[in-house]
Amino acid sequence: MVRKQLGNAVPVFESNQAVIGAGVLFLLPALLSAGLLKAKDVYTLPENHYYGLESVLLVLAFMALSRIKNPEQLEKCKPGEIGRIIGLDRSPEAKCLRNKIKLLADQKKAVALNRILIDEWYKAGADQDGSFLYVDGHQRIYFGSKANLPSKYISRQKLCLAATTEYWVNDPSGLPVLVVTGELTEKLEQAIEEMIIPELEQTSLLPSTVEKTTLAPSEDITQPNCTLIFDREGYHPAFFKRLWEEKRIAVITYRKNVPDLWEDNVFKETTVTVLENEITMYVYEQEVVLDGVRFREIRRRNSNKHQTSIITTNYHLPMAEIAGRMFGRWSQENFFKYMIQDYDFDKMVSYGIEQVDQTKKVVNPLWRRANYALKKQSEKTSRLKAKMYSVAEEIAAGPIERIPKLTTKQIRQMEKIEEAENKIEELKEVRAKYSHYIEVENMEAKYNKLKPESKLMMNIIKMISYRAETATANLLASFLPDSKHKDKRALTKLIIEANADLKVDEKQKTLTIQLHALATNRYNEAAGKLAALLNQTETVFPGTDLRLIFKNAAI
Repeated sequence: MVRKQLGNAVPVFESNQAVIGAGVLFLLPALLSAGLLKAKDVYTLPENHYYGLESVLLVLAFMALSRIKNPEQLEKCKPGEIGRIIGLDRSPEAKCLRNKIKLLADQKKAVALNRILIDEWYKAGADQDGSFLYVDGHQRIYFGSKANLPSKYISRQKLCLAATTEYWVNDPSGLPVLVVTGELTEKLEQAIEEMIIPELEQTSLLPSTVEKTTLAPSEDITQPNCTLIFDREGYHPAFFKRLWEEKRIAVITYRKNVPDLWEDNVFKETTVTVLENEITMYVYEQEVVLDGVRFREIRRRNSNKHQTSIITTNYHLPMAEIAGRMFGRWSQENFFKYMIQDYDFDKMVSYGIEQVDQTKKVVNPLWRRANYALKKQSEKTSRLKAKMYSVAEEIAAGPIERIPKLTTKQIRQMEKIEEAENKIEELKEVRAKYSHYIEVENMEAKYNKLKPESKLMMNIIKMISYRAETATANLLASFLPDSKHKDKRALTKLIIEANADLKVDEKQKTLTIQLHALATNRYNEAAGKLAALLNQTETVFPGTDLRLIFKNAAI
């Protein structure tokens, strides 16, 4: 087969039977619809290279969908089979593919690509909702020795380990929107203000300039530009006020340190939609003032009479929708879990370190240690005072003959409280010696960071692949019985892994992908209906004039 003339290799397909893993081509229309080739707007590869940009993008996306988690795993695959899927003699070797990834990463265009994709995904008339965005941090553990990273608590490991934090933004259906990488010890509040919002302002999701608006409850209050939903890590009433007044961004989050319980009889049975499932909850709403800022507070009471408190600055949403949006935050947690298990998105793509911004201010480690000691001492003092109250109650209610003994006990308790309060004052003086924030260059520990660009670029490729897989799975769900909707992703993966025959018709300019039979009749019927739907897209394979025709051999 003639492949290369003056520039990159041109895809040329031949008829082949039982091509391993060719079922992944069933997801090509979804990949193109998700914006895979938008990378051509920002990236380039030398024209004298055998593998052009389109071929490299297809290989990376097909690898992600086929659960080939890094270039080295290509050594265990048959290069000729992957080559047939992309219309070339063979797939690139691991070293070659790593070189291509490096060439792309060196262009530092991942952020620009993410912005282009956001505008494509949420353009006017799109069926995806970008007015509600879920934000959460994901800790990527580092086991190497070159980088000196701060230790962070890893909830899934229940350990403190060296890690880098990636902050992800997802839409209400759980689809990834944006990812930014923290450098050191940024809190969620700081990541939102300094990294996420500036990026969103470069897209159609969020205007870059707004008129300042006072946060106050009113029926005619201005509609928010968007609503951010996150967990207690980002809780800070003054921060919520700034978001509204400076950016007109509303928040929905859990309230911290709830001091009271509402009466049981105020809660009303309400139908709440959480991730497209209708759930009956007992909820109630009232206004609350926290640190001088007014909020709507919605509480849910469960069967054990535990009350979960949600606060929001969005005055347009019904109470039931606010509860549904907050509890729907698990769509993002499910996304993390799925990406770790199936896409191995914590995997390092390239090795190397670089210096962090030396002028960046972080929490002073010495101040943090002193503040932690002060916090623990304050908690100890509070427990001593609680015991003091119980002794006072015992004196008031007990017999008169026990008063001398209880009074002595009360005096000892008062002495302990006094000692504890003196200790608090000493710790406050120690903490006052250190500044709250310190520039990185003045820190004792000289932190650096992993090179972020290649990981960010591969994250975006995996975002596109996940969106394509989700879109295909949702189409398949409509062809499955209601009781089998949970099988939609399993069926999608079966199609990806399945073999298929490739048939080229040069006269009709078509490439037929005929999927081999799947495990059950209902799966085959669903795959056949999917094929008929995909044929309506009239997708042309990139770099060729061949229109794709999808079939299922079992139909």
